[in-house]
Amino acid sequence: MNVLFFALGSGFSLLSVLFGAFGAHTLKKQLTPEMLDIFEVAVRYQMYHSIGLIVVAWAISQWQNSLTNAAGWCFVAGILIFSGSLYILSLTEIRWLGAITPIGGLAFIAGWGCLVAAAFRQ
Repeated sequence: MNVLFFALGSGFSLLSVLFGAFGAHTLKKQLTPEMLDIFEVAVRYQMYHSIGLIVVAWAISQWQNSLTNAAGWCFVAGILIFSGSLYILSLTEIRWLGAITPIGGLAFIAGWGCLVAAAFRQ
C-alpha cells in the first residue's frame, strides 16, 4: 500500500505543478480574479495533500495499520472532492459545486486525524 500512496502522492504533485503553471500562464487571462483565486486554492491544497500522501507512504512503512491506510484514502478523496470541485467551479462558474467542497475538506481533516491516531497507537 505504501508504494501506491507514494505513487499517487507523486502523481498528484506533478499534476499540481502542471495545473499551477496552467493557471498562472493561461487561465490568468481567461478567468476573473475571483475564479483564479479559487483555482489557486485548489492547486495549493492538492499540493499540500499530495505531500501528505507521501507522508502516509512513509507512515505505512513504519506503522502498517488500518489508520495509516485510512489516512491515505482520505487524502485521495479530499484531493478529488475538494480540489476537483474547486477546479470545476473556477472553470465553469457553476456555483453549487462550492457546496460539495467542504466534504473534501472533511476528508482532509479525517486523514490528518488518522495519522495522529496512528502515531499515538504506536
